[in-house]
Amino acid sequence: MNSIDLSVKIGSLTLQNPILLASGTVGYGSEISEYADLSKIGGIVTKSISLNPRKGNPPPRIAETSSGMLNAIGLANVGLEEFIKTKIPFLKDIGSTLICNIAASSIEEYVECTKALNYEDTVKAFEINVSCPNVKDGGLIFGNDVKYVRTITEKVRAATDKPIIIKLSPNTASIKEFAQAAKDEGADAVSAINTLVGTAFNIYTKKPKIKNITGGLSGAAIKPVALAKVLEISRNVDIPIIGIGGIMNWQDAVEFMICGASAVQLGTVNFINPNACVEIIEDLKKYCIETKLEKISKLTASYLI
Repeated sequence: MNSIDLSVKIGSLTLQNPILLASGTVGYGSEISEYADLSKIGGIVTKSISLNPRKGNPPPRIAETSSGMLNAIGLANVGLEEFIKTKIPFLKDIGSTLICNIAASSIEEYVECTKALNYEDTVKAFEINVSCPNVKDGGLIFGNDVKYVRTITEKVRAATDKPIIIKLSPNTASIKEFAQAAKDEGADAVSAINTLVGTAFNIYTKKPKIKNITGGLSGAAIKPVALAKVLEISRNVDIPIIGIGGIMNWQDAVEFMICGASAVQLGTVNFINPNACVEIIEDLKKYCIETKLEKISKLTASYLI
């Protein structure tokens, strides 16, 4: 085989390969740039941006768990104005597709952030975070109510002509209903899943390991749940899916694509190996050669249901 085509499409968005960095795990890109060549990856999803700066939750707000980690950062970020002023210039020079993750405590804030960033040429798409499990305003209230997801998608869709991706919560009985609502209101794709709700306690102090008590569980421990949710969406809703949840190596990435994901996001693995994204891309090329697969996009939903 002379060449392997790793490019994938997410609606109208074309990525050079299916590997993206997940929101909140690499800051705004500069934090990981000395460890990985970000120009080689399919895209970077920024740390969540809100209209105003957020301090987030008080520490401790990260705790290691069996095959994973809990976090309750609380969407701490520099705010919209500072992001445009100091973060976008670096991201512009990366040479990778930039997807801006937006978080908000009101529907109006989602719209205002989207409108402001719509004029930034560097931003190629938006990931709308309606499903963060460790903030007290918005967060799960939005992500677990299909009416909110429908309304947020509708309003954001009217604010931009760029691709929008709705980030869905796994903490719901029927994720396909939320994916269908997002599609009905004009979303180009969904990303699934956000973290699961979890907690952990110190057996000697008898206190929670994170100040927020509960947080978002990520890492290898949640991969089977994430795969099942991606499969549920791909079986029932005709919409591109970006798979997230416990992807630690190239085999995990392939598994998500077989279940229906067009692309995947790497999260917790970045804390273990900051160069995992580049290594997984190279391993995917080897896999394609080994299996005589000329286009990796043919993997998506190759599991016949």
